[in-house]
Amino acid sequence: MSILNLGIVAHVDAGKTSLTERLLFDAGVIDRLGSVDSGSTQTDSLDQERRRGITIKTAVATFRLGELTVNLIDTPGHPDFIAEVERALRVLDGAILVVSAVEGMQAQTRILLRTLRRLHVPTLVFINKTDRTGADPDRVLRQIGHQAIPMWREHEAALAESDDEALQSYLDDRPIDIGRLTAQAKVFPAYKGSAITGEGIDELTRAIARHLPAAAEDAEAELRATVFKIDRDRTAHVRVFAGVLRARTRVNDDKVTAIDDGRREHIGPGEIGRVHGLRTVRIGDTLGTGSAHGAVFAPPTMEATVEPVDPGQRRALHGALQRLAEQDPLIDLRLDEERGELKVKLYGEVQREVIRDTLAEEYGLAVTFGATVTLHLERPAGRGRAGAVIGKDGNQHMATLELEIAPGEGLEVRLDVPFEHLPLYVYKTVANFQDSMLRYVRAALARGGRHGWDVDDARVTVTRCGYISPVSTAGDFRRLSAELVPRALARAGTVLCEPVHRFTLDGPVGALTATLGALPRFGAVPEPPDVGPARFTVQGTIPAVRLPELERALPGLTHGEGTVEAAFEGFRPRS
Repeated sequence: MSILNLGIVAHVDAGKTSLTERLLFDAGVIDRLGSVDSGSTQTDSLDQERRRGITIKTAVATFRLGELTVNLIDTPGHPDFIAEVERALRVLDGAILVVSAVEGMQAQTRILLRTLRRLHVPTLVFINKTDRTGADPDRVLRQIGHQAIPMWREHEAALAESDDEALQSYLDDRPIDIGRLTAQAKVFPAYKGSAITGEGIDELTRAIARHLPAAAEDAEAELRATVFKIDRDRTAHVRVFAGVLRARTRVNDDKVTAIDDGRREHIGPGEIGRVHGLRTVRIGDTLGTGSAHGAVFAPPTMEATVEPVDPGQRRALHGALQRLAEQDPLIDLRLDEERGELKVKLYGEVQREVIRDTLAEEYGLAVTFGATVTLHLERPAGRGRAGAVIGKDGNQHMATLELEIAPGEGLEVRLDVPFEHLPLYVYKTVANFQDSMLRYVRAALARGGRHGWDVDDARVTVTRCGYISPVSTAGDFRRLSAELVPRALARAGTVLCEPVHRFTLDGPVGALTATLGALPRFGAVPEPPDVGPARFTVQGTIPAVRLPELERALPGLTHGEGTVEAAFEGFRPRS
């Protein structure tokens, strides 16, 4: 039996959860259609999801299409929960991009579309809400671009333009293999209808079975699986790509104690399952062979402090936030030791409200948030050294260590000391000592630089090392590193860096001069524009904190006809 892991992605309010509900209803999985407004949908099971009418956590539901088993993965549409979408994309065989026929392409839709294209995810487009006043499917097609092929009218000629093989089939009057073109992400077959009324759903359902590629199955290969979700009780949601994950299998220092609450003995290739017993895994971890995927969406660019209303609950709050960070690593809980503050990273205000309500409802903790601030980083400005010798200059630790900090790419630790000077009776191998030093350095840099922000892109070199056997311990080197790293960093100095977005701005030609003149006011650095007969497009970079100002000013600059899209590009020195 074939398996298809299918994701449904969309901008908030495009009808994504309603489509999920319709597919499950038509497949006989549920006996009545739920409503987002009434909070009765199958996949929005959290109380907060029902109250807010939005999807917050990725949910998985399964149904059958003939001999095909479809694991339907409903993802959040609100941009504050884009990290949930990222985790889902890692385990998909195909996707349905839902776009409202009334509102058309929204900012989040464009980000999703670019990502689907970049990752070459086989995708169907469903233009929803055609039963609403103002629906215009053709306008949506134009917004998506040439890859979207309208399947409700003659489409062979459009498909023929996709590649030479399709063109030859068209010229020979043979059927074009739409499944091949979709699997290679050369075309996005588009369908239209209404998830509420059921119009167009039969055509979409047939396309799921015909045009999206089922999961590859290789049960004899070595295990390769990905953790894409972790529940509060530490249950791990796992997609197996190759091999078989069995109950009682050892994974690192953990052991799979049960699969799907004991109802299954194994998860085969292409399958998704809920795994119990993996206490130390994190979202994004790879089980077995292979490496973890890199991020496809931007990290959070905002941060806020969290304080308990009852000061006596600070320790409980720290523990609760740690557990939430396990479920969502991008929260990235940080303890500012100097100020005694707990800080979390955020995508936006809605996410902050959800965290607040979760702490209250699931952990009994009433909290307040400080003002949300734009997240910055610090990077070494030059070179700086600090060292200490056993028994000298007030060194209280049984370790000798000297460190040099300099600018780098990412965070790395190098060793520039003789082999015999390393305490290998403690760390066993040179690699273990180097890995331990990297952990010590990372922990010290997380305390922040001169401006109080995390330090990134630093190369740390151990230039001196010594010990007294058998007295010196790993704790001596850890504690001494925590003292020396800030000293070396202070001597190196740091550069404060702010998050920067790359933007693409489109508008009528008549507004070009006014728009280009205004961009520097928002800290934007534009590139030479591309000017057409009627419209212009300009790209460039802009500080993340200034982007909302540009978005608010754009309608006035372009007579209401301009659009701007932006994507995180990185951190740059603050001007």
